Amino acid sequence: MIEGIEAQTLIADKGYDTNAIVAMAREAGMEVVIPPKSNRKTLRDYDRYLYKLRHLVENAFLRIKEWRGIATRYAKRAASYLAAVQFRCAILWAAIS
Repeated sequence: MIEGIEAQTLIADKGYDTNAIVAMAREAGMEVVIPPKSNRKTLRDYDRYLYKLRHLVENAFLRIKEWRGIATRYAKRAASYLAAVQFRCAILWAAIS
C-alpha cells in the first residue's frame, strides 16, 4: 500500500493500525500518525494535532461530494468535472472566509 511512496508522515485512521503498516512506514522513514486501536496492549503515541488536520481535510472532501454531480461524476468530460469541483471549492471557500 505504501511501497514506493515518499513522504515525511503517514496519517491514517484506526483501521490502518496494524504492526505491518506501522513497521513499513517506519522503515521508509515516515512519522506514523495513526491512533492506536483500543484493543492494543501497548498504546502508541501519535501527533493529535496532525490527526485533527486529517479530519478537517476529510470533511472538506465530504462537503465537496455533497453535490450529486460531483459524487457520481455526472460530467462526461474531465474538463467539465474539474470545473464543477473548482466551482464547489470556491463556494465552500467563500462560506468559510
